[in-house]
Amino acid sequence: MAIYMVYEDALALMKRFTPSESLQRHMLAVEAAMRAYARKYGEPEEKWAITGILHDFDYEQFPEEHPYKGVQMLRGMGYPGEVIEAILGHVDVPEHPRHSLMARALFAVDELVGLITAAVYVRPDKSIHSLELASLKKKFKDKAFAARVDRHGIVRGAQELGVDLDEHMAFVLEALKADAKRLGLA
Repeated sequence: MAIYMVYEDALALMKRFTPSESLQRHMLAVEAAMRAYARKYGEPEEKWAITGILHDFDYEQFPEEHPYKGVQMLRGMGYPGEVIEAILGHVDVPEHPRHSLMARALFAVDELVGLITAAVYVRPDKSIHSLELASLKKKFKDKAFAARVDRHGIVRGAQELGVDLDEHMAFVLEALKADAKRLGLA
């Protein structure tokens, strides 16, 4: 694997550009979901993890140019086209269709991870381990809860990935539970 596709380097790049601990945790949670889907589909786990880690790395420094500024930097570093396509595709605009399974997975997990994290933060115990699918589905239906989460995007993401919405929600929830301590969700 080329030097630019080393996990530790991607993590360092993300941390260098992202001072916000909450956004770092979001990208780590997206990474956890991407790793789980990579294992499920028999895809390269490190590549999917790196894509999850880097999908928002430019957001705080260049919010008006996200993800284009980050993609420009990654291209300059020699990141593969599949990683670039996935990162561009997570911003749901017609000019960046999601052709690869990795791109569809990134789009499918990004907003859902945000919803799950928000649902954990309002729990009395602040632990993902007590969050059940039924509670998550209630939060999903409550448009006032985490109102900035794109619920339509979550639905479309599951459709594009070819999975039932409930199955997708349960899968990502379990992926985050498995990594809860590292994600600050325990």
